[in-house]
Amino acid sequence: MKRALILAAVIAMAAQPALAGPVDLIPDPVDDDGRVTLGDLFDGAGAAAEVLVGRRAGATVVFEAAQVQAVARGAGLEWSNPQGLRRIVVRQGAAPVGGALSAENSARPASADVSARAGAVVEVLTYARSLSAGETVQPEDVVWSTVQAHQAPSGAPRDAEQVIGLSARRALRAGSAVAVRDLAAPQVIARNDMVEVAYMVGGVELTVTGKAVRDASAGDPVPVLNMQSGRTIDAVAVAPGRAVAGPAAQAAQAARRNPQQFAAR
Repeated sequence: MKRALILAAVIAMAAQPALAGPVDLIPDPVDDDGRVTLGDLFDGAGAAAEVLVGRRAGATVVFEAAQVQAVARGAGLEWSNPQGLRRIVVRQGAAPVGGALSAENSARPASADVSARAGAVVEVLTYARSLSAGETVQPEDVVWSTVQAHQAPSGAPRDAEQVIGLSARRALRAGSAVAVRDLAAPQVIARNDMVEVAYMVGGVELTVTGKAVRDASAGDPVPVLNMQSGRTIDAVAVAPGRAVAGPAAQAAQAARRNPQQFAAR
């Protein structure tokens, strides 16, 4: 009986992933074959080095830090994410000379600043897959690609964080360069939706419910028809079914002009 218990304990221990202790994220992770593994991301991954995290289809792939942390923990590795990273970017092959794409930043690499002289190339964000109008851009939907300098759109985003979480204004084709003008904050109110409008002043909040006159994204103006009085309230959309009026509306519009409001997910 005692022998059987010992054997059972040994089998149970063998079934658990080998705990390799704390590991450190490689500052500028790269992979060579399109298979991104824990060994590509962490120093000292040991036996867990070949555990697959995901696949890279383009020049880069972006992972949510929480996703990577969960895979690492399941393989017996402990990564505490001391820098509080939100996303991790993995590039193809060795990083370019002077490249500054860190694990935390999905910012455009330094090679993107090459002078736009004849024949020069730059790196721009492109779509890894085609998106339909209204679809939200996810981290895995954008990759850095090298194009001729004259093909780079004016005002191209220098950081993937600027576009992740935004929605497509129109159908977007895989491989095309990302342009901020093609994206918008996700729609939160549709025409004829019943909307609760809050007016805050002096620490007092007054609310009224009415019908939205048009579609609106977060931070967009939205006229709301008060069904009882027949008057239209000039409000600003802030969330599904919610809008604000008065001083809060001005603050909401100011926040809308800050792209980072929509990037942190």
